[in-house]
Amino acid sequence: MNLARTWSRPRTWRLAVMCLAASAAMCCSGLSYAMSPPQTQQPSNPAASSRHIGAIKAINGTTVTIAPDTGPDLVISVQASTRLLRIAPGQKDLKSATPIQFQDLQIGDRILVAGKPSDDNASVVATTIVVMTHSDIAAQHQQELQDWQKRGVDGLVTAVDTAAGTVTISSRGKPLIIHCPANTVFRRYAQDSVKFDDAKPSTLAAIHAGDQLRARGERSADGGDLTAEEIVSGAFRNIAGTVNSVDSGVSTVTVHDLLSQKNVTLKITPDSQLHQLPPEMAQRIAMRLKRTGTGGPPSGPPGASPSNPQSGNQPPGPPSGQEEAGAPRHFGGPPDLQQILSRTPVVALADLHKGDAVVALSTEGAADSGTAITLLTGVEPILEAAPKGSSASILTPWSLGAPSGDAGAP
Repeated sequence: MNLARTWSRPRTWRLAVMCLAASAAMCCSGLSYAMSPPQTQQPSNPAASSRHIGAIKAINGTTVTIAPDTGPDLVISVQASTRLLRIAPGQKDLKSATPIQFQDLQIGDRILVAGKPSDDNASVVATTIVVMTHSDIAAQHQQELQDWQKRGVDGLVTAVDTAAGTVTISSRGKPLIIHCPANTVFRRYAQDSVKFDDAKPSTLAAIHAGDQLRARGERSADGGDLTAEEIVSGAFRNIAGTVNSVDSGVSTVTVHDLLSQKNVTLKITPDSQLHQLPPEMAQRIAMRLKRTGTGGPPSGPPGASPSNPQSGNQPPGPPSGQEEAGAPRHFGGPPDLQQILSRTPVVALADLHKGDAVVALSTEGAADSGTAITLLTGVEPILEAAPKGSSASILTPWSLGAPSGDAGAP
């Protein structure tokens, strides 16, 4: 088991990740095995020992308070006999662990603690503490992000063959066959979260046509196949319509969706991106939609399927179909659409009013609700150009969050 994947989760992993680990139970069992002392040192009563994983929240004297991945805060008492070890991200056992001192611990470090719990389970007298420092975790995250950008692909799923162990996606208008050997790690975005770190362990069978998918692995010489090491997939919703109501008290906006002709309530969270399209950009998108007559995504070449611009797989062009002045580029390719979007004016929930035209991308959620990933205002020209609601697909390129990052970050 990869200890780095288990420990590098922020607390909101809290559910289980894309992203970097298996279930909490598997994490504990794998880590427990890695840190187990020789058989002769095992306690005579194993039930008297407990193990906990979490982040250091406070250090006071010889006690450490951690925020466990599950449950309330826990006070750890460190004795002179407590064994403290530091392990680097990526290590699967404690063979290369380095002994450290109590003063080396820092707030934010991830630790696994083994020891004797108190009667009320609010504290633990530690016998062993294994540490992964927050600086090591951050460096590992950055390396993983760079690897996803270098060896990652993404697109829309067009076919799944569980017997053959393959998934076919459409990426930049071309089919790409993704092979899934037995060691491929599958994750799936949570129903109401687009955070890469909230994705849950999944299977090949959970992937369906129409899903959006990101994979990391080795491509074939001709570029038509990829053998995946990791896959994250998810189903997202495109919504286009007018604001029906805004409730600032519970941070929701209800939109009358033109495609379904139903009201959809979107939860606005701190991670939701709310922006206003400048009039000139909205007009260019509308002109593109009228010109193609398809109502499909205005970015990229005709017939191209959406592709997340954060990956290194030739991101699509800007919404106007032309290069935006001063727009950042990835690897000499077209401008980065996510960064273009981030440069548009930010709006608050209070800025939305009944009757405003909006286009939104949300989590799958329930039939009449979801969590907003991105919501754009100032889109009246776009809805006029594609009044049936298909104009919502202009947000598809921003649908996936990033490895080791939040939505809009992948």
